[in-house]
Amino acid sequence: MHTPTSAPISRRACVALCLLVAGAWATSPALAKGPAKPDALPHLKWSDLVPKDWDPAEEVRKHMKVDNFDIISDSDPRMLQMLKQMREVWDNAPVNPAMDGARGRIPGYVVPLEETKAGLKEMLLVPYYGACIHSPPPPANQIIHVILSKPIKGYAAMDTVWVSGTLKAFRGDSYMGASGYKIEDAGLTRYEKNRPQTAQ
Repeated sequence: MHTPTSAPISRRACVALCLLVAGAWATSPALAKGPAKPDALPHLKWSDLVPKDWDPAEEVRKHMKVDNFDIISDSDPRMLQMLKQMREVWDNAPVNPAMDGARGRIPGYVVPLEETKAGLKEMLLVPYYGACIHSPPPPANQIIHVILSKPIKGYAAMDTVWVSGTLKAFRGDSYMGASGYKIEDAGLTRYEKNRPQTAQ
């Protein structure tokens, strides 16, 4: 588990981290397989949300105009430009058209967007711990904007959950990151290795 910190991440570390976590959603051991249940909805995988011919790490490297990343300091203007280019590439990441309209459930981590006294109403679902909060947002095709069917209490940032509903390709922007998909009227359950527990 990462320890929350308020220290700003350096530009150099930001780019390096994005290259490191590119593709992490496909191999995350904690969320790779969900509990088996006969009446469960189909398990949607994060790797299926990415077009098969799109490599996030390669897209970033293509836009890097520097041969040796290790020699660039955080204060180098090229680093700021590199970070800007990387964000443009990831914020415009293409979605997989085959997943538009797919119904099922997908595991991930909560990034709250709107909460009321009644509970959590709106959130982003992300594939790895710390995304959008302790580290830069993932590519847009790895962020799902979730609007819950009703407000639910008891959920906090980075809780592991199942979100169920119908996935729609939808470009959205929020203060926590750009999303490529949306699930409206969504269900939310806690992620447990043995069984999903419905939130009240």
